[in-house]
Amino acid sequence: MNIVVCMKETPSITAVKRFTADMRLERRKEDAEINPFDEYALEEGLRQREKHGGEVIALCMGPVTATENIRKALAIGADRGVLVTDPALEGSDAIGTARALAAALQKLGFDLALFGSAAADSYGGVVPAAVAEVLGQPLLSFASKLEIADGRAKIERAAETGYQVAEAAIPALVSVIQTINVPRYPSMKGIMQSKKKPIDTFSLADLGVDATLVGVAGAREKATGSSPVDTQRKGELFSGNDGAADRIVAFLVEQKVL
Repeated sequence: MNIVVCMKETPSITAVKRFTADMRLERRKEDAEINPFDEYALEEGLRQREKHGGEVIALCMGPVTATENIRKALAIGADRGVLVTDPALEGSDAIGTARALAAALQKLGFDLALFGSAAADSYGGVVPAAVAEVLGQPLLSFASKLEIADGRAKIERAAETGYQVAEAAIPALVSVIQTINVPRYPSMKGIMQSKKKPIDTFSLADLGVDATLVGVAGAREKATGSSPVDTQRKGELFSGNDGAADRIVAFLVEQKVL
């Protein structure tokens, strides 16, 4: 089975976030890590390989320096890595990212493409669906359990009561949530072996992607401003029942919730 795990390099959740003059998130090599949500997709890919054989490919779109985090995925257990990198990709929004990843998946070929549920630097959660749309294939989303059998992928998705079941023929695209497994850590043996595992690099030309449809040129989203979160929040204690409901309503109006 050919399993491709789409992973993103994101700033550490503890790193101080800064924006450039054109309102793009400043990305520093020293703060970069594998998107925490994608660790669950990688683990699920490794588990499916253990059941069905084949190989796991770690696919990432990012700068040249992202090879370091691809190498970490190889140390955890992926067989090889693929980096999609090109100056024209800088500033890509979710749709531009999806176009590049979809083209890479088509070039690689896959039986199973796995995604995390979101990225820790944006929490958009739309890239898996956008990739599926570009490829013209269904997405089995937010899987808490995944089974592959008889040429089909079947997932369980948590619902308000119990769970939903969805399935699709292979090749299939699946996004997973954090309850699906517990990611493993790289072993010393895995770290040593990762140094010998290949990492291929694709440019937009290699993928046949029009540069005007990705990056800043193709972005439909634009950040216009930002402000830090106020961590010094003041609480209000209301004693007694008289007038409590009115005060709650007034507070919600003040906060523009109502």
